Amino acid sequence: MSLKEKLKPSVSRHNLLFIAGLAWTTAGGILMWRGLDYEMKHSPHLWLNILIGIAIGIPFYIVLFARIAHKHIKRIKGLSIPYPCAFSFFNFRSYIMMMLMITTGILLRRFDVINREYLFTFYIGMAFPLLISAFRFYYTWAVKKEPE
Repeated sequence: MSLKEKLKPSVSRHNLLFIAGLAWTTAGGILMWRGLDYEMKHSPHLWLNILIGIAIGIPFYIVLFARIAHKHIKRIKGLSIPYPCAFSFFNFRSYIMMMLMITTGILLRRFDVINREYLFTFYIGMAFPLLISAFRFYYTWAVKKEPE
């Protein structure tokens, strides 16, 4: 066994589903926390902005995130390696997309390109599909359910 194989943080494909859920929960939780923190401190329209966030998030989940989560679940369950790397819950393209989204969020916040109330309402909106997707990973992990 090579040094690389000894140092690789491997997990079962099954537990990789749980790790993926944790990653999506972390991303959604950070966005939700940032969005709600700002809105609670600065917005007189807290509940309206939360409802707008939900209204933004649901279509994003239906159109984009449900498909992405399904593809990742299917890819993880179909991995040929019984114990893949713990970081292989995303493919390379998804890591690039995640880095671009994080960078865009930071730059929009840093340079005040968008009104902060709108930006943080959008953060809440993006947190919802991420968190719903996370629960799809947890559900699949918990019941060993085949993806639809």
